[in-house]
Amino acid sequence: MKFSDLISQLSPQAHSLNTNPHLNPEVNSIMPIDQAEVNTLSYIEGDKFAKMVAVTTASALILPLDLSLQELATKRGIAWLSSAYPRLTFAQAIGLFYQPFQPESKIHPTAVIGEDVKLGKNVAIAANVVIEKGVVIEDHVCIFPNVVIYPHVTIGSGTLIHANATIEERSQIGSNCVIHSGAVIGGEGFGFVPIPEGWYKMQQSGYVILEDGVEIGCNSTVDRPAVGITRIGKNTKLDNLVHIGHNGDIGENCALAAQVGLAGGVKLGNRVILAGQVGVANQVQIGDNAIASAQTGIHNDVKTGETVSGSPAVANKLYLKVSAIYKKLPEIYKIVKELQKKSL
Repeated sequence: MKFSDLISQLSPQAHSLNTNPHLNPEVNSIMPIDQAEVNTLSYIEGDKFAKMVAVTTASALILPLDLSLQELATKRGIAWLSSAYPRLTFAQAIGLFYQPFQPESKIHPTAVIGEDVKLGKNVAIAANVVIEKGVVIEDHVCIFPNVVIYPHVTIGSGTLIHANATIEERSQIGSNCVIHSGAVIGGEGFGFVPIPEGWYKMQQSGYVILEDGVEIGCNSTVDRPAVGITRIGKNTKLDNLVHIGHNGDIGENCALAAQVGLAGGVKLGNRVILAGQVGVANQVQIGDNAIASAQTGIHNDVKTGETVSGSPAVANKLYLKVSAIYKKLPEIYKIVKELQKKSL
C-alpha cells in the first residue's frame, strides 16, 4: 500500500501528520530497523537506534518527535511519520499487514462435546478438542486443536485458546483472553501436608479466574488453590513459562516476563512489572507500579512504586552501588591483606 494510505488507517491519537508529503513510497512489509529494505516500513525509538536513520535503506520510518531525525530522514529521501509513541504506532502498522490465523466458525467432526455444553454464536472448535459436561462458551470463541476443557468451565466472548492448552475444572475465563499453546489453567496447586510417613495430599478444591483481556504465554501455569480463588486481573500479560501458585491474586495491567515464578498466596497490585526469572516467596505482597529486574529474588513485601533488584531483593539504586563494588572486590581484598601485614 502507499505510505499515505497506511497513515490514514492509523489511530490519529498516536501520531502527527506526515510532514514530508512529496514522498509517498509503496510499503509492502514491516521490518526491524537493522533489517529494513526498500519498500519496507520501520521505526526508531530511543537514542540507541537513532544512528540507523543515517544508514537504513527503509523507504519509510516512524520517528519520535525529534526534529534532527526528521530533517535527516528528509535529506536522505525517506518518507516519515512523527509520533509521540513510535512503538505504539509501529504496532498499529503491523496490524495492517498481518492478522493471526483463525479457524472457521464451525465444530470439527473429531471434537468431543459433553452433556449440557452451551455454545454461543460463531464458535470455532478445531480437531480433537475435548469439552466436558457443563461448559459454557460464549460468542466468537476460538479453540484450536487438542485443547482439553474440564467440566463446568466458563469462557467469555472473543477468547482464543491455542493448541494443546488445558483448562481444568470450574475455571472462569473472561472475554478477549488469549491462552497460548501448552498452558494449563486451573491445575492442582502444590498442596501437601507433612506427616511422619511423608506427605498428605491436600485436595485442591478452589478454582481460577482470568479476568477480561488476560494473556497467558506458552507452557505457563495458573494453579487452583485448596480453597478459594487464584485470580489474574484485567489485561495482565504472562509470558512463556510463568508459574502462578495457588491463591495468587494478580492485579490489573501487570506484565510478567518469561520464567517468573510466584509461590502460593502472592499478591500483586496493579501495573506491576516482573522481569525474567523473578522469583517471589510465599504470601509476599507487591504494591502498585512496582518493578523487579531480571533474576530478582523477592522474600519480603515491596512497596508501591519501588524498583528492586538482586537476591535477596534490595532497592535498585543500592543494588547498582553494590554491583559496582563487587567488581572491585579482588582489588579491595588485596588492599586489606596488605593492611593486615602492616599491622602485624
